[in-house]
Amino acid sequence: MTPRNLAKLFLLALFVALAAPATAQETIRLRIASGHPAVNTYVNLMQTFFVPEVTKRVAERTKHKVEFVEGYGGAMVKVADTLEGVQSGIIDIGGYCFCFEPSNLPLHAFQIMLPFGTMSPVMSLKVAREVYDKTPYMSQVLEDKFRQKLIALIADNGYNLGTNFEWNSVADLKGQKIAGAGLNLKWLEFAGAVPVQSSLPEAYTSMQTGVYNGWIMFPSGWVNFKLYEVGKYYTEIGFGAITWHGLTINKARWDKLPKEVQDIVLEVGREYELRTGTVNEENYPKQIAQLKANGVNVRKLPDQVAVDWARSLAGWPLQKAKELDAAGLPGTQVLQITLEAAERNGHKWPVRYELK
Repeated sequence: MTPRNLAKLFLLALFVALAAPATAQETIRLRIASGHPAVNTYVNLMQTFFVPEVTKRVAERTKHKVEFVEGYGGAMVKVADTLEGVQSGIIDIGGYCFCFEPSNLPLHAFQIMLPFGTMSPVMSLKVAREVYDKTPYMSQVLEDKFRQKLIALIADNGYNLGTNFEWNSVADLKGQKIAGAGLNLKWLEFAGAVPVQSSLPEAYTSMQTGVYNGWIMFPSGWVNFKLYEVGKYYTEIGFGAITWHGLTINKARWDKLPKEVQDIVLEVGREYELRTGTVNEENYPKQIAQLKANGVNVRKLPDQVAVDWARSLAGWPLQKAKELDAAGLPGTQVLQITLEAAERNGHKWPVRYELK
């Protein structure tokens, strides 16, 4: 072969290599983060299930490779900044609580507006999924306004009240400083307590120094953040298991992913969603046992206490529904779906909220 032909062959090979799709050999890097640390159940599942499963399935079923850069516990974004972090592209995927976005996502805390719901995270997730499936706005607003796609809903464990003092009736809470997040502060306000906005990473020090004397909190929070050391009373009042976290991905980054990778992310996302329900449900009795083992006075008050508290809140769901409707959001629709879906799944409200 002449030198001239060799040169032509080399140029042809170079052209073919350059013209080949970049995605064929590309490693897809995704930054995934949460402001909460990995001791939180949903963050732990991001780390131990979502990330490895997406990585494995993409490698097994496509010609692509995914590498995750992980940042939990505020390493990349703080708890109240995760939505903006995903929106701006600082991170690609974020897990966060909608409770920290009362202005941006006022309707996404809808289960909080119906306190004393189911204490089952599995049922809570099922109810929430029905709301999202029947109300396109819930997912669409994340894409249209905040440039991110919802990958999964995330269930929390059942909310109760942990304190550093003993109480036996709603009247005992009057004037007590108690922490919460977002709209569940209203539960405290109607009970006569002094609500304090807070987040779990600062809870231990705040309880220790008297910034507040209790927390509306699920047992995993009391265990994982060692709040049992500063709060020796944990009362199973049964506010409900709330699905008000989500896992989202930046929309521009999503649109650049190959279709087969998108499919796997959604597939694993839905499995991750279900696990947040089942794992929390399985862990609840174990965490209650851990609290007892750590010297916490765990107790249940008579059902009448929950009824009394629910009665103090009886008019609030209607108030919130009207407020949301007036803002152009499907508030009444979402709360009505939630009420009815919970009842179809066997839940009985201590006080049946009316939205008309």
